[in-house]
Amino acid sequence: MKITQRVKKILDCYESDNPGTKANLARILMQGKLGGTGKLVILPVDQGFEHGPARSFAPNPPAYDPHYHYKLAIDAGLSAYAAPLGMLEAGADSFAGAIPTILKVNSSNSLARDKEAPSQAITGSVMDALRLGCSAIGFTIYPGSDAQFEMMGQIREMAEEAKSVGLAVVMWSYPRGGNLVKEAETAVDICAYAAHMAALMGAHIIKVKPPTAAMGLDAAKKVYEAQKIKTDTLADRIRHVMQASFNGRRIVVFSGGEAKDLDGILGEIRELAAGGANGSIIGRNTFQRPRDEALAMLGQIIDIYRKA
Repeated sequence: MKITQRVKKILDCYESDNPGTKANLARILMQGKLGGTGKLVILPVDQGFEHGPARSFAPNPPAYDPHYHYKLAIDAGLSAYAAPLGMLEAGADSFAGAIPTILKVNSSNSLARDKEAPSQAITGSVMDALRLGCSAIGFTIYPGSDAQFEMMGQIREMAEEAKSVGLAVVMWSYPRGGNLVKEAETAVDICAYAAHMAALMGAHIIKVKPPTAAMGLDAAKKVYEAQKIKTDTLADRIRHVMQASFNGRRIVVFSGGEAKDLDGILGEIRELAAGGANGSIIGRNTFQRPRDEALAMLGQIIDIYRKA
């Protein structure tokens, strides 16, 4: 695997990491149709845990099969495939070495009822990730939740273990719970704050939602206005999130979110690319479509990032 200068420049930003961790980051960055560009498109399939099997897979029944997702990610030329333990175990041998994988080591479900203190259970381990040949672990934190500090403590310990054995750390940073209203969960100041917290906790790759122009904190709003921070367009807001992520020294990818039509998805991707995003991590908007449609859409997404 020959590493491009663009990828080497990204790896140089991770100054404390050992060769094993950098090699696994390089595998992700050099994989697929965007390999070597510094851009990523990752397929995450943890929605069965989060939302239930029918809500996740009934729109496209072949997606009930874990092998479907491996094949989709490989055939589309994606950068990596992320999923919980059982999903990866179900195809680990058949697809060994075919695509970098990310073990999602904590998970929630839609049956939980604590809206002020949402949390996730630990459902995988660093040893599981090593056993399955993964390149990274993935972990969700909920900034704002009454349970956020416990989650932060958990990922600090797991990240230390992962890095010690050469794995990378991907952090889903999704504000929710506590006093946060729904609108604030994707407010630009809150999204930037969430990305910054993930960087501070040592994430190599940060996943956040595309931010809206809303403001979640009055104290932050005053600063944004006084400093004239541009948040008018999605591209402006993406630039700000990248700035909050150590001024672009950390890889940041953005979720696909709720189901959208094709024009809505591609329009959003163009704004993400224009704002300097490292890429997208897009699940339901791909695997809920028929395979041919999903492959065509992913090809268009990759083309947008390649030209950015």
